[in-house]
Amino acid sequence: MPRATRRSTPEQLAAIDLGSNSFHMVVARLVQGELQVQEGLSEKVQLGAGLDEQNRITDDARARALDCLGRFAQRIRGVPPAGVRIVGTNALRMARNAREFIREAEAVLGHDIEIVAGREEARLIYLGVSHSLADQPGRRLVVDIGGGSTELIIGERFEALETESLHMGCVSFTRRFFPEGQCTDKAFDKAITAARQEVLSLEAAYRRTGWQQAVGASGSVKAIAQVCQDNGWSEGEITLEGLHRARRKLVKAGTVDGAGLKGLREDRMPIFPAGLAILTGIFEQLGITSMTLSSGALREGVLYDLLGRLDHEDVRERSIGALMSRYHVDAAQAQRVCDTAAGFLAQVATPWGLDADEHADALRWGAQLHEVGLSVSHSQFHKHGAYLIENSDLAGFSRQTQLVLATLVRGHRRKVPMAVLEALPQEDQASTLRLCLLLRLAARLHHARSDAPLPEMALHADEGQLTLAFPEGWLADHPLTQADLEQEQEYFAGAGVTLVVR
Repeated sequence: MPRATRRSTPEQLAAIDLGSNSFHMVVARLVQGELQVQEGLSEKVQLGAGLDEQNRITDDARARALDCLGRFAQRIRGVPPAGVRIVGTNALRMARNAREFIREAEAVLGHDIEIVAGREEARLIYLGVSHSLADQPGRRLVVDIGGGSTELIIGERFEALETESLHMGCVSFTRRFFPEGQCTDKAFDKAITAARQEVLSLEAAYRRTGWQQAVGASGSVKAIAQVCQDNGWSEGEITLEGLHRARRKLVKAGTVDGAGLKGLREDRMPIFPAGLAILTGIFEQLGITSMTLSSGALREGVLYDLLGRLDHEDVRERSIGALMSRYHVDAAQAQRVCDTAAGFLAQVATPWGLDADEHADALRWGAQLHEVGLSVSHSQFHKHGAYLIENSDLAGFSRQTQLVLATLVRGHRRKVPMAVLEALPQEDQASTLRLCLLLRLAARLHHARSDAPLPEMALHADEGQLTLAFPEGWLADHPLTQADLEQEQEYFAGAGVTLVVR
């Protein structure tokens, strides 16, 4: 399949992780192919705790978040746009008004924000962890406890083998089990049991895969490791005995403040018991006795994933290929449609405002997957394909991009689904419609599934009109294609675009 043209790699890269508890930023410089971190910033924003009963981001949380992003924006101002990637996690996955917040945040940052699904977050975390550890054989179990979710990954070297994101985090568990900050045996028992119940769903698969080393990442696990070390319970690693000793000390004191735990920062105190309970539950359910610590996590993983995209090691290409293989897509037909769609885009990219790399990527992937739904049923296969794309775990893809791809596949035949397009974020609607129309034309022109080459075609775009010109007499010699295009003229008109064929 055609791939995007090679993009130059900026000397400076930046990644921002909009977590449920803290926002993190890392800026790095590319030195002889290796990332050299120049600066890391972290601010406790508590976006997850700032969701109200309707799961809407409150005004106070919104203000804290935008203030933080304003400071981040100043630091990344000199980084080339291609070298910046920003991801949002559980709190933004949950928030009902996430779209409105993202629009404001993007205006502050001057860059797009991607919302990543839980398993994609897990994959990125493993990527960051694996690059921070020695490259050695053997499988690792990586645990990352966030504010709203906990990711568990088994991987080997730089490849994640098992990824899972569980609906438990130090912020959500604090609300459920430690709302007043009281540390009792009853609260710990309930929280640990709840954590074990969450882990139970993956235990059998993870034990079958197996691991030789357990590694922890991010704030909660780091805080626990620091407490274990500073209180003389370990040499820097986390042990089950150390977890139990921390619990006993908290319960004896009744509160975190009164426990006098050495090494525990004040800003970590309110959520520390919840993180401790979650990690204890994971240790007990999976039979872990000791865990080491990683300096890398999600933001470092985002950096390395971005570097891979720029260096043509884009995991998204593998995801598309895997989906095509899994659902037995006709690769030859996908290639024909892909080539023709790319040729059309080259002619209209500038007048139609489709000259960004992301537009070429989306059209290429949409063309490759436009028949993926045939594996379900020929009837309404465009709808089946859209469902598969929107609901599959596609490594490397944000939720927004998957939704755009699903919309392209949904709209590549029959009536243009205007209601589906209008459900997209407003900033994506016009470009997605135009990409959809290009894909429709390419798919129609290859209706016969023939290897015979198409003639040279000229495509001209205006604001509300697309003109497709064939060599003189060609359409008269291909009446079925002419009939297909006449039907497309009706469908285009329903989408508010005039298709002129001559």
